[in-house]
Amino acid sequence: MGAGGAWYRATRQQAPHGFALDGEARAALHAIAPAILDGALAHDPGRRQRQLGAAIDAVEAAIRGLPQATQEEVQDLFGLLALRPARRLLTGVPTGWESADIAHVSAFLQEWRVHRFGMMRSAYGALHDLVLGAWYAQPASWEAIGYPGPPRVPA
Repeated sequence: MGAGGAWYRATRQQAPHGFALDGEARAALHAIAPAILDGALAHDPGRRQRQLGAAIDAVEAAIRGLPQATQEEVQDLFGLLALRPARRLLTGVPTGWESADIAHVSAFLQEWRVHRFGMMRSAYGALHDLVLGAWYAQPASWEAIGYPGPPRVPA
């Protein structure tokens, strides 16, 4: 996984502020996040797109807060997901991410979750934790789970 991701990273222009989700990586996350957040996103298409956009922006911000070496590993993962042959081989998603069927995405995530290779399980864990962490870090998602927010410290 590292060699393909490193090639992808080497062929992309580095963002001036570190990690950045480019078009293909953003498209991959746009297809993956709804599968991970199944049942948590709004049913209304407009609201759902706003929620998804905010979650993806929060994932990107969270990645930028990670140590540089970890950012590079995450970028390698997104690099592989962006490369057509790697995407097809590793995920089985036959189309581009923009038209990926949620059933295909959910199936590959489930396969990675229980994969015999630890690297695939780790990749699943990274995607899962980044998406859910970013989602539940947003105050807008707290009401749905009954979380009142952090305790207020008296002034």
